[in-house]
Amino acid sequence: MISTEIRRAAVLGCGLIGASVALALRRTGVHVTLSDRDPYAVRKAERMGAGTASARGDRPADVVVIATPPSTVPGVLREAQARGLGRVYTDVASTKAGILAEAEAAGCDVSVYVPGHPMAGGESSGPGAARADLFAGRRWALCPHPATRPDAVRLVTELVALCGAEHRLVRPDAHDRVTAAVSHVPHLVAAALAARFAGADETTLALAGQGLRDVTRIAGGSPDLWCDILRQNAGPIAEVLDAVVRDLTEVASALRGADPGAPGTSGASGVPGMFEESGTPGALAGLLVRGNRGRALLAGARPAGVAGGRSAAPKAAA
Repeated sequence: MISTEIRRAAVLGCGLIGASVALALRRTGVHVTLSDRDPYAVRKAERMGAGTASARGDRPADVVVIATPPSTVPGVLREAQARGLGRVYTDVASTKAGILAEAEAAGCDVSVYVPGHPMAGGESSGPGAARADLFAGRRWALCPHPATRPDAVRLVTELVALCGAEHRLVRPDAHDRVTAAVSHVPHLVAAALAARFAGADETTLALAGQGLRDVTRIAGGSPDLWCDILRQNAGPIAEVLDAVVRDLTEVASALRGADPGAPGTSGASGVPGMFEESGTPGALAGLLVRGNRGRALLAGARPAGVAGGRSAAPKAAA
């Protein structure tokens, strides 16, 4: 058992992430109260052993975890602090800079608020998909304001450890740029590819292989939630998307100009646009070469949630 000051926690929002936090905390003996605008979600989480429904007269929690859609976090935080629900507050939204700025503008007490983002999730939503081990070995970004008290950061760091995750302190703006690249744009790219098959016929679907299923898996997330997430991080996401679109546009142009019967510019490929005259990769080969390099780096790095750099079943980080 991790030595901690956390004896009581309140989880506001009983979706996949909120219910998983609650289950992880209950497993370590923390008393957890649950609330959600959907009474069914609370009842489901209760039946799973995630805690008990919040009630009037509950003692203030040591930590309040806000697990609601990103656009609602500042308002929920302000209300929770006004009601005195706890000593310290955190959230699990996958965007940070805008939420923190809005919370500060709304008059929230940022000295006891530690914005957070567990790098874990899944394509299924709701409390029924929650697991106590969802965060085991995962990274959990913490993005405190300069005015946030050190003891508040310490308490939320302990909460992260109780959930089995590893915390990493990141500036809010840096977090949003990185998350755009590693989570938000991959979701959009997967959705764009999967959308090509929204009206697919039986023959197409029968011939679809595991590779297509792998790269489109995360496209199964809730459209409502993902619209909220993407709007909250619009600028950084648009920048990454622009770069991806440039790559694909260059490749499309090279492919349109390809003529297998014509002499290649490199004398090797036989297809203009494959290689430049110097033999260095052109648009098509260049993208594939850089793709190999990026994949090798991703595979060689220690993934969030996997010890020793070995890949486990992938999970979508929202």
